[in-house]
Amino acid sequence: MKEVIEFFLSKKLIFKKLRQIDNKKLSTRKKIEIYEGVDLHGNYAALFILTQKSRFLRKNADEIEELFERLKILQDHNFKKKLFFYDMAFCKKAKLLMKERGWRLIDAAS
Repeated sequence: MKEVIEFFLSKKLIFKKLRQIDNKKLSTRKKIEIYEGVDLHGNYAALFILTQKSRFLRKNADEIEELFERLKILQDHNFKKKLFFYDMAFCKKAKLLMKERGWRLIDAAS
């Protein structure tokens, strides 16, 4: 957890509360880290961290959106911010789709 907090600080993101969501609760076996955070202004943020060797495609964008919908149902509230941290190559169409759906994409490598 300390590494995650230091990572967020390096990206200039500060949260009052930060809690990891268990993937089993969302009925997924994906190797993705999902966090629920509350920023200094009291806004809830959903944080998804994904690292993989293969390219992130459009079908992956749909899967991430489906996980987000399950998270909203599980936590019983909507999130003001949707942050997606990635460390892989991104398909151009997937990147546009994620931005259209309101995701803020942050490259973890930089």
